[in-house]
Amino acid sequence: MEYKSRTASPELIILEVLKNRFVLSEKEKQHYRNLKKGYEGELLFDKKLSSLQEGYLILNDLLLKVNNTTFQIDTMIIANTIYVFEVKNYEGDYLYDSDRIYKKPSFEIVNPLIQLNRTESLLRQLLQSLGFNFALNTSVIFINPEFTLYQAPLDKSFIYPTQINSFLRQLNATPIKLSNQHKALAKKLVSLHQHESPYTQIPAYHEESLRKGITCKACSSFTSTIEGHKLICQACEYQEAFADAVIRTVQEIQLLLPKSKITTNLIYDWCKVEVSKRRIEKILKKNMEHIKNNRWSYFE
Repeated sequence: MEYKSRTASPELIILEVLKNRFVLSEKEKQHYRNLKKGYEGELLFDKKLSSLQEGYLILNDLLLKVNNTTFQIDTMIIANTIYVFEVKNYEGDYLYDSDRIYKKPSFEIVNPLIQLNRTESLLRQLLQSLGFNFALNTSVIFINPEFTLYQAPLDKSFIYPTQINSFLRQLNATPIKLSNQHKALAKKLVSLHQHESPYTQIPAYHEESLRKGITCKACSSFTSTIEGHKLICQACEYQEAFADAVIRTVQEIQLLLPKSKITTNLIYDWCKVEVSKRRIEKILKKNMEHIKNNRWSYFE
């Protein structure tokens, strides 16, 4: 059972919008791509875990803190043993050499076992401080089917793409009976989840540096035109209800500029389309709460 669901991180959500409206550096673009690829890999693993029998407690995306040190757990399965997984969506050919990993031919990456060992150590400290004493089993999951690691020692805690199904079958074949203590652990860990990561990397920006306009929901271009009640992208021909596109733009503004008051004038200025302010106002009134404050009003 999925006890704590997975959602895209606030950092990824902001960067997903920001990449269309702000000039990111190459380093920032690469960071965004890494976050997105990592999240996609975690979703693939979630799909695999849906084959597990009832009884397991699955906790996703835990951000925890112990002794003023923050650590993240991609996936935890609470069973008779506590399973912790570091999910990697690496793609291509890699080489293991003297505890170092290289993407062929010679680009070194951080060995995920370093992060896994750190996570295991901090989790043990946290469990001990909370009075829980469970056996831990930690592994790095390589989820991408097009991943190969050459010369990897057999004694490392790696689960390769071709081994995932058999690993899950072994879990399913193991009788499971969770105690109240297991359930108390799950509840406690979720209550300790940190909602803001200290490692977030979002570039500094301000309203004047953001590109205005309605993006295409499918391809993110700014080439859409209005035809009746539809917004039609001239780049990919995707069609969306104009009202939906306006509200989607409002949500982007609320995400990027959370201190801004949503007014008819603001949204009219942001949308950059040839419609009347009255039409924009009607959409806002239909989909949002209209707050009247003496001489001016806004929407929430």
